[in-house]
Amino acid sequence: MKKDRVIFCFAILFTLTFYYSKAQSVQDSVSQTEKENVIISISGLLNKNYIFPDVSKKICDILAENLKRGSYSSISDPVLFAEKLTNDLQSISKDVHLAVSFNPQRVQELKAPQKENNELSASRLKEMQLNNFGFKKIELLNGNIGYLELESFADARYGGETAVAAMNFLSNASALIIDLRNNGGGNPSMTQLIASYLFTSKPVHLNTFYNKSADTSSDSWTYPFIPGKRMPNTDVYILTSSNTFSAAEEFAYDMQSLKRATIIGETTGGGAHTGSNMVAGERFIVFIPTGRGINPITKTDWEGVGVKPDITVPAPDALITAQITAIERLESESSDTNNVLFKWALTTLKAKQHPVKIDENILKTYAGKYGHRLISYNNGDLYYQRDDAPKIKMIPLEKNLFELEGIEDFRLNFVIKENKVVAVIGLYKDGESDKSMKD
Repeated sequence: MKKDRVIFCFAILFTLTFYYSKAQSVQDSVSQTEKENVIISISGLLNKNYIFPDVSKKICDILAENLKRGSYSSISDPVLFAEKLTNDLQSISKDVHLAVSFNPQRVQELKAPQKENNELSASRLKEMQLNNFGFKKIELLNGNIGYLELESFADARYGGETAVAAMNFLSNASALIIDLRNNGGGNPSMTQLIASYLFTSKPVHLNTFYNKSADTSSDSWTYPFIPGKRMPNTDVYILTSSNTFSAAEEFAYDMQSLKRATIIGETTGGGAHTGSNMVAGERFIVFIPTGRGINPITKTDWEGVGVKPDITVPAPDALITAQITAIERLESESSDTNNVLFKWALTTLKAKQHPVKIDENILKTYAGKYGHRLISYNNGDLYYQRDDAPKIKMIPLEKNLFELEGIEDFRLNFVIKENKVVAVIGLYKDGESDKSMKD
């Protein structure tokens, strides 16, 4: 009896799963009629809004021709249909902003009556909060170098408080690194806010935006007032990659044009046009560029060519390159007291950039007892131990100079006389030192 009940339950479950899957497949398929409606809708939106009318006409002609030839007939998956349309749009326009997506939920949000203050939907705001409005990491690196990793530029109306807190945390840094290597863009209002911290209170013209739909132009300037401390004299380094895009490119481009920052990394993606999501049909969205930036200095933008770095290195090497570049400049300009600190940081950074390899036979000669200090060798590495404290791995910075893993303010320098290790000197970041003879 129990066996029969199990078989019966399984049969019911299988039947429900089958019908659910069938219903889901019907719901997630796209009919020929819907394809035609989507293409008609996209064509109308392009003709009305796209920044380049002549290109818009070419795109619409291609879409109509492809529809007539049956280029979309074999596609039933709405996601694949959106991808095909995106490829067709970009093959003519060469505009990577121009794209179609299948997103019924977002369509309903866009169709919903907008509040008078044009607030974000609750779901979108929650998504931005969970991403901390793009602010992924803020810290002070060796040499008092401020580091900000920013993965998107959120609307400053919502992410402004986070931006203010981040910039004020970094306000006493000797130099500032802004990492945009994984930043795909966002809202220009955040670029305007962050840029304002890098200039004096006198407004600076950053960019001009032309909107085709409204046939209007608007200027972007730094703010005369911001909460907290400005950093107009702090050296700024911006890290880029081929994934850096849109508003992130604008920030890098504006700062480079104004000679306010050094760009380090790779040439960016090349997407300069601004725009918005528009509903196409009942379940599809098309992002249409409706405007473009016109830089007040270059009189153009970075569309299709990207922002070319001042120092070109592979993206993974950009951070260490920026740190070394920043500290070398600070060292050359610093007083004697600060110079020691910068030299200390520079030694570590150069060892990270070009790791030091020491023959194991030489390493073995360093092993031994040095008063309260014990240096031991194990499997290609040296380990440091003082009295009964835990052992710590030693990282070579130079042939005779080592730092301890996880400890930045202490180093060990071995003293060699007549080809023999006779002592080790403990070096401290504040300039103090102590010597221990080898037993």
